[in-house]
Amino acid sequence: MIVAGFILLAVGAADLVRQFAPRRWIGYLSVAVILLLLGSVSDALLPMVLALVVGALWVWCMPTERTAPLGFWPAVLLAVVSVGAVVWLGARSDVGLIGATWQLRSPFGEVPFDLAMLALGAGVFLLESSNLVVRAALDGEHTWRPTDPMSAPTSAPTTAPTTVGAEVAVASDAGSDTATGSDTATGGDAATDVVPAPRDPRSGFKGGRLIGPLERILILILTLAAAYPILAAMLAAKGIVRFPEISRDGETGARAEYFLVGSLVSWVIALSAAFLVWWAAHS
Repeated sequence: MIVAGFILLAVGAADLVRQFAPRRWIGYLSVAVILLLLGSVSDALLPMVLALVVGALWVWCMPTERTAPLGFWPAVLLAVVSVGAVVWLGARSDVGLIGATWQLRSPFGEVPFDLAMLALGAGVFLLESSNLVVRAALDGEHTWRPTDPMSAPTSAPTTAPTTVGAEVAVASDAGSDTATGSDTATGGDAATDVVPAPRDPRSGFKGGRLIGPLERILILILTLAAAYPILAAMLAAKGIVRFPEISRDGETGARAEYFLVGSLVSWVIALSAAFLVWWAAHS
């Protein structure tokens, strides 16, 4: 059980560092030190080293800047390893130094340290790592992806053409009065129609990147709390909110496919994490 918890925790922490840390190497080093200390005080240093190795392999297999070279398979392999660690290894009787002071109560009873680490690892994995899994599933199925409006090409202005040299001068030396005056004289107000630099389409959709983790965390909590009516209402509400956009899809069905594939993969990940924690708690 502790192996699965540490692996999910290492993978999830590595993806959070990739997404939010301004200097990744500092973030990776800090996460490695903290996790190694956690493994030492819990008498699980070897499982933590294994988890860090798996986290490094995950970062290599699931890049954020381009399509995953191995597609969806790293996530499948990670799921198999996590389930195997929970089913065959189980909980430990001795949890090291932290066992003498560990005490965590819940409405369902006492929570052992190994089970708490598994729940923590599953929760961290559902934040950013699951976004990569959903993205890999969409890329693998060649599903239609909405374009980032900031990266869409801008049509050429219909006003009088401007001199190329003047536009270059404005772009390279915006503070020069001479360049500004030359561009104004030759192109009029066309200098304001500067085409923005293209951005990576993966850098958009910040709302979806936030909604997805929140949705998965809610699914995890509601499933473990056996609040199935609330869970069903939440999932139904998402479909109702997205129905007007999907209904404008026409005959292609591209938006509906994008919504269904992304949502179902995200729900399967969250429900699988909840079932893994439930199995560990009742085994």
